[in-house]
Amino acid sequence: MTFFQKIPYEWVLGWRYTRAGRATRRNGFISFISGVSMMGIGLGVAALVIVLSVMNGFQKEVRDRMLGVVSHIEVYAADGAAVVELPALLDRLKAHPQVVGAAPFITAQALLARGEDMKGVLVRGIDPVLEPEVSELSNDTQAGVLLRLLPGEFGMVLGRDLANNLFLQSADSVTLVSPSGQVTPAGVLPRMKQMQVVGTFSSGHYEYDSALALMHVDDAARMFRLEGPSGVRLKLRDLHQAREVASALQLSLGAGFFVRDWTQQNKTWFAAVQVEKRMMFIILTLIVAVAAFNLVSTLVMTVTDKRADIAILRTLGASPRSIMGIFVVQGATVGVIGTLSGLGFGLLVAFNIDVIVPALEKLFNASFLPRDIYLISRMPSEPLASDIWPVAIISLVLAFVATLYPSWRASQVNPAEALRYE
Repeated sequence: MTFFQKIPYEWVLGWRYTRAGRATRRNGFISFISGVSMMGIGLGVAALVIVLSVMNGFQKEVRDRMLGVVSHIEVYAADGAAVVELPALLDRLKAHPQVVGAAPFITAQALLARGEDMKGVLVRGIDPVLEPEVSELSNDTQAGVLLRLLPGEFGMVLGRDLANNLFLQSADSVTLVSPSGQVTPAGVLPRMKQMQVVGTFSSGHYEYDSALALMHVDDAARMFRLEGPSGVRLKLRDLHQAREVASALQLSLGAGFFVRDWTQQNKTWFAAVQVEKRMMFIILTLIVAVAAFNLVSTLVMTVTDKRADIAILRTLGASPRSIMGIFVVQGATVGVIGTLSGLGFGLLVAFNIDVIVPALEKLFNASFLPRDIYLISRMPSEPLASDIWPVAIISLVLAFVATLYPSWRASQVNPAEALRYE
């Protein structure tokens, strides 16, 4: 017995009906509707894969760039005062096995003024020697920029977009205006200090490149009248363990300190991305569902066209279950081919989107992600198996469910009625 003789005849007939020729106008129309259903399923699956991959890539890209500037964990004194006994605190924090780096910092809001141009900035005082342990800013061509921040010289390193907005270059002077005022005979006046720009940095994150200014932690303490650093920044081996590590450090340090991890600092943004991802999944799944349920009309038309064939099979001994199986195979074949083709096309686009999008931007002379509007300027993509498998399974299940009613109708065809006018 050959391999093909072992295949159930329901499978053979189901496949034959799926690829039925176009001998008649009616067969041709049924074949066209079947092809449209298959294409709809494929495009829906491809759209799901591409959109979810882009959203995953967007989230990862923004998170990585954000964590190149912000901290995995920040430790503050509970009363908002300066951290005392800093060396002892650094030793306690570094004793945790997940902590790979620790550096003191001061953060404050201020204004930068140059002539009539003025811009609000986030000033961060850092230790240039320890900062590379917790920041990615010094891991590329700008590695030596932070080392230009020397105590007592009141130098500043500005985000590249911030410097461009104020038309500043290295060696230019700029006025730093502190909101903490000083009492004079004329009243309370803001404190101002002439600063020198010693370099710029680019994190790839517009929100920080346009509003962050770095200076030496000692100069920041003098400028904002603090007795020392306002906190300590930590870098972890695994950023996904930040919440657990922060809880452990909070218990270890006690009520004298406040510990905050990166998920709390950007909680609203990450929650919004997750909600958007779920909604896009639901909306695009409905597109797949519409395409899948086009199979209902295709199979109903096929059953009507094949009533005589069904009747002959019944008279030859085919059971209603076998008749139902034939049309289930036909619908499932359309679903499987549509799903696989959609997955293939979607993954092809998702893995090459960094080439496709620039080509489209060049073709249409447009920018899909302007830097001054979006957090990143290129289209990222990260296909994940945890997203792709549910898409494939849902598509196949919907296609299978769509075949049940027409297949049941086929199994209920009365042979005598079907052959009466044949």
